[in-house]
Amino acid sequence: MSGNVAASVHARLANRARADDRPFQELLQYYGLERFLYRISKSDYRDRFVLKGALMLRVWDAPMTRPTRDIDFLGYTENSIDSLEDIVRAICALEVEDDGLGFDPQGVKGERIKEDADYEGVRIKFTGLLENAKIPMQIDIAFDDVVFPDIEESAYPTLLSYPAPILRMYPCETVVAEKFQAMVYLGTINSRMKDFYDVWWLSRRFDFDGATLAEAISRTFANRGTKIDLDPVCFRSEFFEANRAVTQWQAFLKKGPGVDAPSTLGGVAGQLREFLLPVVEALGKTRRFEGRWGAPGPWS
Repeated sequence: MSGNVAASVHARLANRARADDRPFQELLQYYGLERFLYRISKSDYRDRFVLKGALMLRVWDAPMTRPTRDIDFLGYTENSIDSLEDIVRAICALEVEDDGLGFDPQGVKGERIKEDADYEGVRIKFTGLLENAKIPMQIDIAFDDVVFPDIEESAYPTLLSYPAPILRMYPCETVVAEKFQAMVYLGTINSRMKDFYDVWWLSRRFDFDGATLAEAISRTFANRGTKIDLDPVCFRSEFFEANRAVTQWQAFLKKGPGVDAPSTLGGVAGQLREFLLPVVEALGKTRRFEGRWGAPGPWS
């Protein structure tokens, strides 16, 4: 790692932060995550991890205005903490084109997580360095989820002019299925406003084949032991008009998902009902759903 390269990267990120009116630390964090993804893509472990979560949405040009501090993966590997720590250490030590960054293999530390008190995974923490600037790194790895249709492969967008990571990642239908399952499962205690926004955003920008989306939802719900609900609480006024949910949605908007987001959670829920309930109703009646969704809707 060259000091000149690191200084150049630091300066270019600072210029980009000023031009975009964004905090420098936010772009530094994103750059660290991006370049670690590149190292994964060049390692012997690239096929063991499938990108999901907020970072993956950047592949589809999701707004960068929502900060994220971690990388989410579905893992196809042994789920022991020791094994995953060893893998991350090896990736940290991998030699790649000089992008100014270094990652500390000795600081890699894993722990067991149980997201939403139901789905167990592993969290790995370590540190990246750009000159004297430290970048806190976190990877959350889930296991045993189903992906339908097939896993995709795509180039990950880069901040600067360095080579792009080529990664395995979720198809759009599985993203919708998992986020919708979380909405239904959590019900009135749901505080994951990002799921409502993400599914809404995807439905406004992507076309969907109804049969494919229905199959993705069916498989995810079955795999996670969640019953298909024809009238889920997440789409009822008792949830989206509750003071707690209203406050959480307004707080989420202030974090900056984008000015195109509906101003109320009820507005989002209403549009998601139009998108998802026809699929749910078909699944509840065990009939094939043949509709086609042309963004931003409706079904035809």
